[in-house]
Amino acid sequence: MNEKIIWEKVETFFQKNFDTEPHPSLEIILFLIGVQELGSGAQEYSKDDKLDLIHIAVCRLLEPYGYYQFTGYKDGWPDYEKLQPLPNLKPNEQSLLMKKAIIQYFLDEDLLQEHE
Repeated sequence: MNEKIIWEKVETFFQKNFDTEPHPSLEIILFLIGVQELGSGAQEYSKDDKLDLIHIAVCRLLEPYGYYQFTGYKDGWPDYEKLQPLPNLKPNEQSLLMKKAIIQYFLDEDLLQEHE
């Protein structure tokens, strides 16, 4: 299955499960992955918490690429150590890397199978 089809399934997953717009932004997807990784469920988050949740998602998504390593929990939040600097990418290249990492996350977590 090619990445375009899988990405469409990822978008559909967010539409069905989180009532997002048809093509949710990467920021919304990262926020919701961060909520999933925190395991706290739906609740009100401060602006700082939202940024932290997006950061958690980025760390989790880039962990398989060797950029971050999960080190445990600090104050109930997942904590990651940066192992190497992120590559210097243009904005469109950053988006492509994140989309690829999100697709891999969905495949690794087996999140698409039950929603096909």
